[in-house]
Amino acid sequence: MIDGPYFVLTVLGVLGTGLVAGVFCGFSTFVMRGLATLPPAQGVAAMNAINVAAVTPPFMAVFLGSAVLCAVIAVVTFVLWPEEGTVELLVGSALYLFGSFGLTMVANVPRNDALLKLEPGTSEAAAYWPAYVREWTMWNHVRTAASAGAALAYVLALT
Repeated sequence: MIDGPYFVLTVLGVLGTGLVAGVFCGFSTFVMRGLATLPPAQGVAAMNAINVAAVTPPFMAVFLGSAVLCAVIAVVTFVLWPEEGTVELLVGSALYLFGSFGLTMVANVPRNDALLKLEPGTSEAAAYWPAYVREWTMWNHVRTAASAGAALAYVLALT
């Protein structure tokens, strides 16, 4: 069984990736569905406000902190190559780093940036809004599953 400081890193990895999975799950299961029911001007304005509010220290500490932690866990795992949990630790790190953090950078953030450039009440915003909701939510489902999978992999490494 993993022990000592390595145990603490892994437990923190479970907590961080699990918290991010919960945030993403909330967006996938009810926030985006609620926003999609609004008229486009209101939905665009609300989502833009959410996207601005998300880039604050509390969420970024968990989101970015988990990415750093996953990278540290991966490096330590490669260096120490423990007798147990190696595969689970590497899978958990890869799931979060690529499936959550990386996907955020290449799929969700560009859509957020494009939405932020649109005036909520314009026909351009109204035309973009349905595609934005559909595509952003699809990629968010993947981020949710990847973050939850990372947490699960780390838990399995602890057992």
